[in-house]
Amino acid sequence: MSKAARQKTILELLHKGPIESQEELQGSLAKRGFDVGQATLSRDIRELGLVKTYEGYMPGNGGGGSEPVLPSVSRLVREFVLEVRLAQNLLVLKTSVGSAQPVAAAMDAEDWPEVVGTLGGDDTILVISPDNKTAQQLARRIEGMLG
Repeated sequence: MSKAARQKTILELLHKGPIESQEELQGSLAKRGFDVGQATLSRDIRELGLVKTYEGYMPGNGGGGSEPVLPSVSRLVREFVLEVRLAQNLLVLKTSVGSAQPVAAAMDAEDWPEVVGTLGGDDTILVISPDNKTAQQLARRIEGMLG
């Protein structure tokens, strides 16, 4: 089945309500005849502009073609970040599984001077700061959001 049909099916599934995980989405697609791997599913999620909230994956700002509206970075950090580790001018943020990319995207969107850039995996974010002192300031800022 085609990519367009698969992505249309994903959006149809999400219009019935949020889907908690990629595994759940993968299972729902399998029931509809789509045998899709994790890498393909992650690519579809990104291309469709889906966002992961505390309820699960949901369509972003109209789905596909435009930037999704992200929840506030403080909300995402509070809900999904589990640990902050400092390593010179780098921060490693551990998140709940499947949550790193939305948190990284929200941090990038904030355009904070302490953040040169981020790399978001599945449950880990690498945050690059300009120097050690700035990384320490950022670590305190993020830890403050955790409560």
